[in-house]
Amino acid sequence: MSKEQKKKQIEALTHKLSELRNLRDQADAEARQWADKRDKSNEQSRNLHIEASELRSRRDSLNEEVKDLKLQRSEFKERIRDKIEETKKLKQERRELAGKKPSRSHHSLQNEVESIDWKIQTASLNMQEEKELVEQVKQLETQLNIYRKLGSLNQKVQALQAEITDLETRSKLCHEKLTKTAHESQEIHHGMLEKMEELKGLKTEADNQHKFSLQAREKARPIQQEIIKTSTQVKQLQDELRAGEDQEKKHREDALRKKLEEQAREKLKRGGKLSWEEFQLLAEDGMETQD
Repeated sequence: MSKEQKKKQIEALTHKLSELRNLRDQADAEARQWADKRDKSNEQSRNLHIEASELRSRRDSLNEEVKDLKLQRSEFKERIRDKIEETKKLKQERRELAGKKPSRSHHSLQNEVESIDWKIQTASLNMQEEKELVEQVKQLETQLNIYRKLGSLNQKVQALQAEITDLETRSKLCHEKLTKTAHESQEIHHGMLEKMEELKGLKTEADNQHKFSLQAREKARPIQQEIIKTSTQVKQLQDELRAGEDQEKKHREDALRKKLEEQAREKLKRGGKLSWEEFQLLAEDGMETQD
């Protein structure tokens, strides 16, 4: 192959290298773009995972609170049932006792007892009269005790009804809080599911972006191999061209040296005076001849 042919081939291969490098750079740029998108998707996935975990923790905490509130509500209902049952028993006892209520009023019986007590304390009575009055007081006290028991039962019923009202109020507040907390937990659960669904989509997207990045890098691989192969060809041609040019240069130098030597010998034959360079040139030629 001639020198000009090698130069033309080097030029063609250099142009090919430029095109190959452009193609490789495009593939590398595409791979980086997909990798950047993948990294961004992965970062979004990490943030979403943190958000979903926080929502799950909040939901679980609210669910525990709901369980506690349900337990409290059940306890309130149980206590209310017990109080109502106790109230029913007291009311039944009160009804039964009311059937034994004296025909006379509590006030009338109490006045009579006080009047007899005063008579016993102030009047001059014999033993028989005093005994009869004491017996009357006992009978009156028996009747008064019915009123006292009825009063005590009424107080107990009222106290129980007040307790029931208080427990019902607390149970209602507990139920309202339970409903609100359960609703909040449900909303957070839905929010968590949305995050998980979004996370699932992002993972699929990141997987596809990673796949496209690998495909772009695979596309660049044979191009890079072709670049290496073409670069090797260019270097080989350049080395051959350089070696040829060095050889041509050496031939020119040898021809010039030979010409100068001949001129120096002719000059010496004519009796001319040699310059230092001509003398040195002949001396080196003599040494080379001896070698």
